[in-house]
Amino acid sequence: MLFFSFFKTLVDHEVTVELKNDISLRGTLRSVDQFLNIKLDGVSVVEEDRWPHLASVKNVFIRGSVVRYVHLPGAAVDTALLEDATRRGKWCRGLF
Repeated sequence: MLFFSFFKTLVDHEVTVELKNDISLRGTLRSVDQFLNIKLDGVSVVEEDRWPHLASVKNVFIRGSVVRYVHLPGAAVDTALLEDATRRGKWCRGLF
């Protein structure tokens, strides 16, 4: 629940999602669910010359199981909130 709650706070921020097949997509996070499925709007491919067939894609739904990394904007991350939640252990009980 910690990650789900954390990602919900990043809605409407720009993120970069790296997939397990080495494709990296940058876009605005529109929604995330409990399975960490991600919906992005305004998508652009990081390496467009390597993946030219994805240049016209503007909206994507990404299944959580194919995500390798999510690169977050540093200014949008509330590290104090994350540290506090992990220190208290609330994320283990799903109370975050």
